[in-house]
Amino acid sequence: MFSVTDELKDNYSGVFQNRIGFGRKAAVISIDFIDFYTQPGAPFFGQGVVDAVIASVPLYAAARRAGLPVIYTKVVYDAAGTEGGMFVKKIPALRAFTADNPLAAFDARVTPEPQDVVLVKHHSSAFFGTPLSTMLRVMECDTVILTGCSTSGCVRATAVDAVSHGFRVIVPAECVGDRHQSPHDSALFDMNAKYGDVLPVAEVMAHVEKHVAAVAA
Repeated sequence: MFSVTDELKDNYSGVFQNRIGFGRKAAVISIDFIDFYTQPGAPFFGQGVVDAVIASVPLYAAARRAGLPVIYTKVVYDAAGTEGGMFVKKIPALRAFTADNPLAAFDARVTPEPQDVVLVKHHSSAFFGTPLSTMLRVMECDTVILTGCSTSGCVRATAVDAVSHGFRVIVPAECVGDRHQSPHDSALFDMNAKYGDVLPVAEVMAHVEKHVAAVAA
C-alpha cells in the first residue's frame, strides 16, 4: 500500500500500528476532491490526487447503495482570505480558493449527489469549524472512511481530529492522494501507526458491500 523501510517497520513494531477495525456504521468522507487538485495546470495539481478520485468512484457508489452517508468537504474563502487566518498566511496560494473560481468546483467524476452532504471548511481538518462531529453522531456513525486530498495535509489532519473525537478511522490507501509520493507514503504510515487503519480499497469495499447485501436482504 505504501513504501517504508524494514528499519522503520521494526522501530514501530509492538508499540504502534494496532488495528482498530470498523464499527457499527461508517460514513464516507470525501475531502476536497476539487479541480484545484485534479486539473492539469492548476496550482495544486497532483496526479496522485487524480488517481485517488478514480479509485473513489466505486466506493462512493457502493456507500450510497448501502445507505451510508457520503459527506463532501471543499475549501472556499472570502476574496481577502481572512476566513483562512494563519493557514492562508502560510500558504498564500490558497487565496485563489474563492466561490467564483471555476477550479473550486468538485471534480466531475465525483460530483455530490442530492442525498450527499457538502460542508465548507476553512482549515485542514474536516472537523475544525464545521458541524461534522455533531452530524456523524446524529447519523449514528462511529466510523469514518477517509478519502480525498492531500494525504499529508487535510486527510491526515482529519484523521487526527476524527480519532480525537472518538471515531474509528479507516483510510483506503488508493483513495487518498498527494502531490508527491514521499509525503503521501509518510502520511499513510503515520496514520496507520497512530490514528486509524490504512487498508487496501478492496478490503474497504468488501466491508461496504456487506452493508449493500444487508439492505437488499
